[in-house]
Amino acid sequence: MAKPKNFLTPVARTTLSADICRKLVTHLVRSDWMEGDRIPPERELCQMLGVGRASLREALKALEIMGMIETRLGDGTFVCGRSEFLSRPLLWAITGSSPEDTRQLVEARCCLEVEMAGWAAERATDEELAVIARHLETMQTSENPTAFLEADLNFHLAIGSAGHNEIFINALHLIRNLMRQWIGRTLEVSGVIEVAVGQHCEIYEAIQSHDAAAARASMARHLNDMAKYLLATEQQVAAESIAER
Repeated sequence: MAKPKNFLTPVARTTLSADICRKLVTHLVRSDWMEGDRIPPERELCQMLGVGRASLREALKALEIMGMIETRLGDGTFVCGRSEFLSRPLLWAITGSSPEDTRQLVEARCCLEVEMAGWAAERATDEELAVIARHLETMQTSENPTAFLEADLNFHLAIGSAGHNEIFINALHLIRNLMRQWIGRTLEVSGVIEVAVGQHCEIYEAIQSHDAAAARASMARHLNDMAKYLLATEQQVAAESIAER
């Protein structure tokens, strides 16, 4: 007879931060705050809810992990789209998982983004090109790793939007948090930032020139090169984990 699995423990009593989190979730689910809305700053929320800043920050951090809100450096905290709710389980599924899962993410990005780069070269408006260029400029001038990561991610999302295929755009947003993790991991490797900036410039120049073939080739080369760095970091983490046992 199989032995019972004793992994369950007594449930902890509710904390103030958990109560705050549940209350804010209710407002988000009811769309009292809509997608893209900026929620009030911490000081105002503390006054509205009658709570301290420490408990509020814990609740906001939980909502950010759940993918319901996001903090933008210098701008404030905003309500995420519904796709974020779906992508977080994917993020949890791949974190610390096997190289095979990472390989599948690499393949998914290549399938989506290579084609979208080609479409962007064919369909991007002047305004959309300007948005892509702005994110590229941020990468070129940023000295803050977090700001660079966000600009890198937004560069890829802007190219997706410029491809004007709603199905592919939704698919790209579905894995945006996985993309953020991918980019964050690769940026930890020495010299990657310089390589990434150069490759992003090539992608942008191809799109700006409306050269679809060059845009697809540049995006494919970029993703394949970054995937090598990603897989290398995954293998290193796995090896270190084995060595510690």
